[in-house]
Amino acid sequence: MSTSAAIPEDLWSLDFDQLPQEIAALAFPHGPGYAYGTRLKRKPYERQLKALQIELVKLQKWVRETGRRIVLVFEGRDAAGKGGTIKRFTWHMNPRAARVVALPKPSDTERGQWYFQRYVAHMPTRGEIVFFDRSWYNRAGVERVMGFCEKRQWEAFFDEAPRFEAMLRRDGIELFKFWLTVSRAEQLKRFYERKNDILKSWKLSPIDHAAVGKWHDYTQAIADIFRHTDTPENPWTVIDSNDQRRARLEAIRVVLKAFDYDGKDDSAIGQVDEKLVFSGADWPSLSTV
Repeated sequence: MSTSAAIPEDLWSLDFDQLPQEIAALAFPHGPGYAYGTRLKRKPYERQLKALQIELVKLQKWVRETGRRIVLVFEGRDAAGKGGTIKRFTWHMNPRAARVVALPKPSDTERGQWYFQRYVAHMPTRGEIVFFDRSWYNRAGVERVMGFCEKRQWEAFFDEAPRFEAMLRRDGIELFKFWLTVSRAEQLKRFYERKNDILKSWKLSPIDHAAVGKWHDYTQAIADIFRHTDTPENPWTVIDSNDQRRARLEAIRVVLKAFDYDGKDDSAIGQVDEKLVFSGADWPSLSTV
């Protein structure tokens, strides 16, 4: 079996009509490095998802009654499945107390403010859950890699982010940080699916085109993110999302496992799959995935 390192760099491109066969052979479920050789079938996936979503409804009711404040940050490479995972969380939640925050690029005014200011405005009030589809980690990821900020800015971010998150914790906000990881071949396969499907084409941005050629730069940026911001108080949960169905289930399980809410059904939640869920400290062993 070929590895991604053996594929000529000029094939890692969106310039072809179809995904090159050499890369298709490495994408899930064909490629190496994933814990399972087949995609989770639809019926067992939907059965597990329904059971977990019932638990999420219970969790949200408890959050509203107790006044808890929860923030879930979803980060990861482009096409890793962040938006789809958030959608499965919120499907049956009351939208009045479960908000999704997906901010556009900063305005001129926001660029002149304290970097974290635009995110603070979206923090939850009592009884609310907020989902960030990308977050303040833009500074250390896409902004750094694409040259949208200066080195001094992303270096300062690594000092400031753990302090910012510690402030959120001290104020009573419960923070979950998810990183969805995806293989290089699987990412490019998903990009081609977007390129060739008119219903998905809106998901493919100029940034995605540029990201294809910056895989190794992003790998370094991700390693630095975990090294500087994976703390005991606010750790990263890394989920292998080559199979998006499994990744969605595992993210929901991680959150449900963290709370002792009324009516909790542990048998419905099941166990977190340690083959797919890791800590940020495990990143060096996962960086080739």
